[in-house]
Amino acid sequence: MTEARIRLYVDQALAAGQPVALTEAQANYLFNVMRLVTGSRVRLFNGRDGEWLAVVEHVAKRGGVLRCSAQSAPLIAPPDLWLIFAPIKKTRTDFIVEKAVEMGAARILPVQTRYTNERLREDKLRAHAIEAAEQCEANYVPPVEDLVTFDRLLAGWDPARRILWADEGLRGRAALLRAPPGPWAILIGPEGGFAPEERAKLQAMSCVTPVSLGPRILRADTAAVAALTLWQSTLGDWVQA
Repeated sequence: MTEARIRLYVDQALAAGQPVALTEAQANYLFNVMRLVTGSRVRLFNGRDGEWLAVVEHVAKRGGVLRCSAQSAPLIAPPDLWLIFAPIKKTRTDFIVEKAVEMGAARILPVQTRYTNERLREDKLRAHAIEAAEQCEANYVPPVEDLVTFDRLLAGWDPARRILWADEGLRGRAALLRAPPGPWAILIGPEGGFAPEERAKLQAMSCVTPVSLGPRILRADTAAVAALTLWQSTLGDWVQA
């Protein structure tokens, strides 16, 4: 058998001996694009059961069947960190989702703020998250939630989950977090920043920790990467590894 170099996300249970039926799109990718044949090996993951080696058992024009043989890697879940961001232009929103997957966010929440002007296709973002996980060897795919308004998000917020607010109004040295570990969320604002009333709501919440990301104003996609790096390097599993 050839080496299993292809990783594929499937929304099915994975276990020893488990057959996995392919969709038409998956079959086209494996058999027409990647030229796999009966007996070829593929690495599968579903975000729940770790990564599994599977063998191509049946090839068809519009489908096919793989069969799991052995687990190749256990599930490695990220720390309990959410990323909340206001949608920006499409390619840059895609970048935020991609980097959130790579850097270990457990959940991705788009939020509609007063100055958010971009439309969002959550199904496209979910597909992009799966693609990012396939490419970066992750076996966990963070859920991408439906867009929610800023007010609704904060109205139902559990104060036990602290919020790291990347506050564009705080320019200076990037902060080092001194807070205890636990459930957190990172909040990145829109390109125009938060409206005054939104800033006031955040400042009134005791679970919110505003931080500076340095002396320069960052674009929203850059700020997301910087904030994820800050949190992971001080409170996340980069420290624990």
